[in-house]
Amino acid sequence: MSRPQQSRAEQEAVAYAKRKREEEEDYRKATEADATKGEKLLQQGQSHDLRLALSQKVDLGQIAEVMNASDEQAMNNETLEARRKALAEFERKRVARTIAVPTDDRQVKMELRKHGHPICLFGEDAGDRRSRLRFVLSKMAMGSDRLTKPGEDKDVSMDGESSDDNDDEEEFYTEGSEELRQSRRHIAMFSLERTRKRLDKERKECNEDLAGLRKRRLALAQNLSSYSVCGSQVGDVRPLGRALFTPDSSSILTGSWSGSIMLWSAPDFQPQRTFRGHTDRVSGLSFHPQAGSVSVDFASGGADNNIFLWSLKTETPVGQLVGHQGRVVHVDHHPSGDYLGSASYDGSWRLWDIATQKELLLQEGHSREVFALRFQEDGALVATAGLDGIGRVWDLRSGRSIMELTGHAKEIFGLDWSPNCHQLATGSADNTVKIFDLRKLCSIYQIPAHKSMVTDLSFFHANLSSFSENKDKMAVDVSDNLSMDVSADSYAENDSSDMERLRNDGQYLVTASNDGMVNIWSVGDWKLQKSLAGHVGKVLSVDISGDGNYIVSAGYDRTFKLWGPEDF
Repeated sequence: MSRPQQSRAEQEAVAYAKRKREEEEDYRKATEADATKGEKLLQQGQSHDLRLALSQKVDLGQIAEVMNASDEQAMNNETLEARRKALAEFERKRVARTIAVPTDDRQVKMELRKHGHPICLFGEDAGDRRSRLRFVLSKMAMGSDRLTKPGEDKDVSMDGESSDDNDDEEEFYTEGSEELRQSRRHIAMFSLERTRKRLDKERKECNEDLAGLRKRRLALAQNLSSYSVCGSQVGDVRPLGRALFTPDSSSILTGSWSGSIMLWSAPDFQPQRTFRGHTDRVSGLSFHPQAGSVSVDFASGGADNNIFLWSLKTETPVGQLVGHQGRVVHVDHHPSGDYLGSASYDGSWRLWDIATQKELLLQEGHSREVFALRFQEDGALVATAGLDGIGRVWDLRSGRSIMELTGHAKEIFGLDWSPNCHQLATGSADNTVKIFDLRKLCSIYQIPAHKSMVTDLSFFHANLSSFSENKDKMAVDVSDNLSMDVSADSYAENDSSDMERLRNDGQYLVTASNDGMVNIWSVGDWKLQKSLAGHVGKVLSVDISGDGNYIVSAGYDRTFKLWGPEDF
């Protein structure tokens, strides 16, 4: 009987041992599974604390907490990566705006082919192709993508040089002609004399008492607030792109989208002469500083890529400046009258010798079309701006870009220098006008000028030849045409009212916009003095007469309008 009882005890011991082995096996398997999960977490970047936890055989709840922390860290890493990519894209776009891209479609195709990209995509036009090339070059400049074919040179620049040679040198210089060197010397001597006279005038103005200055500014504000429309005239069958006073303020010159240019008497709007030569839109007009006493009185630029020189006595051009490969948007005479500047859709601005009708300088520097160009009254500097939303100030004596006009969010369509020669204003498609100071190398004020894009603007530039009652009484050097040449005291004896207008030189700014308004702003406090409504639709051009009596504006409604104070 003892044998069977012993057998049952052994069976119970064996069963107990078997259950223990199964429980240990299950525990071992669970531990190994947990260890495997922990090792995966370690591979995803977990800290040394997790290793310690695994070595101490923490339970699954602790590991789940670690996994949740890991997921949160992964989400933070993804957010940081998204921000990094966004910042990199912003930087790429900034670099893209600084890259000069050819405007000729054939050259664009050649560049795309050189960098291993198709020259044309389905539904792509010339503008899209140019934008694609800019994107390609910006990616290469950022070093984020290697876009050339194997075995090709790593060319990024437009001149065919290796990017390795140009990474550290963004500026490049081209040897100029002997004519350009002589013109720079002439401009330097001319500007030094003009600057000396301007500074003498400003020193005299510093002696004016504050009470008299305040009285004069209040009188100017009252006069500007009384402006209203004095007359309106249909100028052509198509919109008028430009309207400009003659230097003596006796006539108005208009340029039309039909290509015709007309001279009208002011203020009665009687047609005097029609000038024919352009075959497309005329958007650039500029008078010679001594118009009426020289052989070439004014210049014009149009969408037919041509610049014509005109005399007020003949209806056909007396000269032509050839070279631009795109629409000529703006032209401006140098204060000396010897040179002409032009801004074009080919991405360049050029300096011309009027006497020889030769190109002296072809200057690039804008990444898109150049729309506006103005010479400083001293003659030493020129400012340009364009559809890249950036303006530049160039020193004509050295050819260097000395200041960058940044801050606008969209294209710049108009700019003008203040007669004080250290401030200039720019008008943009972002509806604002920015005031830049050359002495501070930055923007000093922003005017929320209009409800739509600012198309043109102009400071008041007093011109002695506009004061007709005193032209014969004043000893003015016509070749200089500078108001500082005349003594303020002697001039006041001739006509005190004209002297007051002369002292208002540069004291107000006029802007035009696509919202159909012409606004007048006082300088210094930059306050709105008057909004002039009358145009139906866009106002494309604005100008102030040299005597300060009138403002002329031209618009998309095919009319030009004359604005003046009520007493006129």
